[in-house]
Amino acid sequence: MSKSPTNQKTPLSVHFIAGGAAGACEAMCMHPLDTIKVRMQLRRNVPARSRGAAGAAGAAPVKAPGFIQTGVGIVQKDGPLGLYRGLAAVVSGIVPKMAIRFFSFEAYKDLLGRDPVTGKTGFWATFVSGLAAGVTESVLVVTPMDVLKIRVQAARASMTDPSEAAKYRNLFTAAYTIVKEEGPFALYKGVGFTALRQATNQAVNFTGYQYIKDFLLKTQDLDALPSWQHLLAGGFSGALGPLANNPIDTLKTRVQRQRILPGSELERMSSWQRTTTLVRDILKNEGWQAFYKGVTPRLLRVAPGQAITFMIYERVKKMITKADKDA
Repeated sequence: MSKSPTNQKTPLSVHFIAGGAAGACEAMCMHPLDTIKVRMQLRRNVPARSRGAAGAAGAAPVKAPGFIQTGVGIVQKDGPLGLYRGLAAVVSGIVPKMAIRFFSFEAYKDLLGRDPVTGKTGFWATFVSGLAAGVTESVLVVTPMDVLKIRVQAARASMTDPSEAAKYRNLFTAAYTIVKEEGPFALYKGVGFTALRQATNQAVNFTGYQYIKDFLLKTQDLDALPSWQHLLAGGFSGALGPLANNPIDTLKTRVQRQRILPGSELERMSSWQRTTTLVRDILKNEGWQAFYKGVTPRLLRVAPGQAITFMIYERVKKMITKADKDA
């Protein structure tokens, strides 16, 4: 006997509520690791001679602290709440981001075509739908929220401008200051890198999750997985993206950190020139390893974060669907 479609189209309101709840839980649990990741990616290697060493030319750079030392340093300097810098930007953007992510993913799968019996899509249709969903969410929500989050998280990160701690006290002062000094388009710095990162993340994430979920359902002959298995599938699929695209994430963070003021040298450069200059500077002064700064906290954040997201999303969606049927 053939099964009825398993992927019924879910109303936008259900995606919005379930995705928002999942994103809020994920952000509260995992945001400190994201703050540590950003601080690590923004830190530049300092030559030993700049620290007062006798300093022959070509002195080796001082080894940068790891993610645990970075986290301890943030707590010592800014207190425990320092690990939650930029959380307001994440929380305020998480509901529309998750709604757009899950809704657009399902919409793109509808466009690419589903199996009329199972309601599922093939590998490439799922992969392309994930790519498109990642681009959609990055353009509509993720980029401006990332710019604000990174500016707030970077405050007092041993940068050269100590006044930034006052400028970017919170999300709202950051938004006001950036728009006033750099113009509204500054909120879309790094949109290309963000879109590329989100597209690759969601393509791998959704494809991996869907196939792990289908495998678990098939091998256990179940109609629905228990929550702990959604957690497992989401965690495994979520770990794949950071391993593949951390260089993109590092470049995105550095680009979004830049302040391009009127009349500055950076303003006279094109986006491509700024990017290529940044890449050359990183390779020359820090080495290719710098592109993998923050990969450990990012992996530790994204993998369990996606596990939480998928588990809460599936759970809330199931609860809403059941409530609608019982009503």
